[in-house]
Amino acid sequence: MSHPTRRFTAVVNPTAGGSTAAAALLKVARPLREAGAELETEYSDSLTHAQELARRAGERGRVVLAVGGDGIAGGIGGALSGTGTVLGLIPAGRGNDFARALGLPTDPAVLARVLLHHAPRPVDTVEIESAVHHRTVVLGSVYAGVDALANRHANHTALLRGAASYYAGGLRAVATWRPARYRVTVDGEEHAHHGYTVVAANSPYYGSGRLIAPDARVDDGLLEVVMISHAPRRLFFALMRELRTGAHVNRLQVRVLRGREIRIEADRPVPYGADGEVEATLPVTARVLPGALDVLY
Repeated sequence: MSHPTRRFTAVVNPTAGGSTAAAALLKVARPLREAGAELETEYSDSLTHAQELARRAGERGRVVLAVGGDGIAGGIGGALSGTGTVLGLIPAGRGNDFARALGLPTDPAVLARVLLHHAPRPVDTVEIESAVHHRTVVLGSVYAGVDALANRHANHTALLRGAASYYAGGLRAVATWRPARYRVTVDGEEHAHHGYTVVAANSPYYGSGRLIAPDARVDDGLLEVVMISHAPRRLFFALMRELRTGAHVNRLQVRVLRGREIRIEADRPVPYGADGEVEATLPVTARVLPGALDVLY
């Protein structure tokens, strides 16, 4: 089914990825325009501004293209959740984990064909509620623990990019981490957990290609809850390596649950994050919004 008359608005955040995002857009823009599609570009000066631009474009009946990494994809995807606006992704960030979950092609010409000709498909989004984020909607995962600390370190590491920044951030976080005592409530049922992290995953990937929740699906109306328990540091590093393949879920120290609403609490101030841009402290509730966003993939 062909859609040659699609009208696109690309939203680029120059502060995140800078010239990388603009270069990625240029490569996809040419085949889109050659196919007769209309494309306009909006440059935002913050994530809030990007969300506003996306909403306005959606109200004009345009397909919104989020150009950048998981922060802008999640921020714009969250803003468009429940609005009926169609979202397309042009991955140009450090992690691109949600684009990876959707199986989006990395070749710009092939990606342009997806954006031009594929019918929109509904995916789930995740509503986050906490004292800080009264109602924030994201796409990928909510993670509370050592990985949120690692992500903060990675975001503030100017010298490294991509997986290297996450790895360096991870080493720094693990070196200082003390296992926390969590209370995890999954669809009303409480679970005690002592360890490194709790991840409520809508997407299989996080942290620049790490397969944290191999069975997570973006369109099944459920979140995978991955809990990594306290373990000797040496074993934890082995487990971190296994995140590349998803083999960690077979270890005794890893428990996987499934549910629609997850409440995560801890006995001390534990950081949590989501989609690279959300940074706060527990407690938090993550609730799946089934099929709330139409995406081209």
